Amino acid sequence: MRRREFLALAGAYGAVCDVLTRRVEVETVFDAPGAQPHPNGLQATPEGLWVYNQTGPPSRVYLLRYEDCKMLRSFETEADRGGGITFDGEAIWISSSYACKILRVDAHTGKTLAAFDCPGIGVVDWPHPRTSPLAHRRPVAAQSSVPPPKKGSGHRQKTGSHGMEWRDGKLWFVVPPAKTVYRVDPKTFEVEHTFPSAGDRPHGVGWAGNRWRRWFWCVDTNLNAIFKHDPATGEITEKIQRADRDPLPHGMTIWKGTMWYCDDIGVICRLKASFGA
Repeated sequence: MRRREFLALAGAYGAVCDVLTRRVEVETVFDAPGAQPHPNGLQATPEGLWVYNQTGPPSRVYLLRYEDCKMLRSFETEADRGGGITFDGEAIWISSSYACKILRVDAHTGKTLAAFDCPGIGVVDWPHPRTSPLAHRRPVAAQSSVPPPKKGSGHRQKTGSHGMEWRDGKLWFVVPPAKTVYRVDPKTFEVEHTFPSAGDRPHGVGWAGNRWRRWFWCVDTNLNAIFKHDPATGEITEKIQRADRDPLPHGMTIWKGTMWYCDDIGVICRLKASFGA
């Protein structure tokens, strides 16, 4: 085993309990849009905040203004539910998780421009998947096409990618069945780099840092925590632990040093802490 692979494994598994842990206050900013809100992916851009609503198929995406949640754009996609969305400067990329595909779609119409097979697909096996503490207060979620599992019933579902990010011409995403973070060349869709996720339910991802150093943050929904990774080695250097009463993190993104996340029960939140540029 090469040193980099060893560090990745040690960082992701052996040292999760030993890393610096922060507890940060969360602010619920606004309700997610849509008649059946089930937000599962977020992406911050200069134009606004993209929200991926998993209800479907077809799944729908929204572009919202940060300050007041005003809808700037909305359209249906051909995706079969999903939990990841990002923007490459021209088009958006979304996970079609239940079809095990990754789609590049027109950022104004939702038309599919290209479709790729997702690596690492498989069946997730969560005997006790964590569900939102807000579920009993937001009955509209029961209308979703992806209802929360009953307590103790477990969850087995073939699925593909969830959270994703575009960075320096490369596509990064997480795949829960593989418990892995991937970086691919979007032109060939060849896998260039991987490292293990902290747990078995990686979800939203985001980048933060400065011009000298960048960090890859990744939600794990079952662990109710957000992990800071060295993107070169996968080593985990910090963890933000959410309280049991807090909205449960699914999709996540970082904009101008502020981390935003969504609880798939229907709310969009932000953390009261700075995460760098």
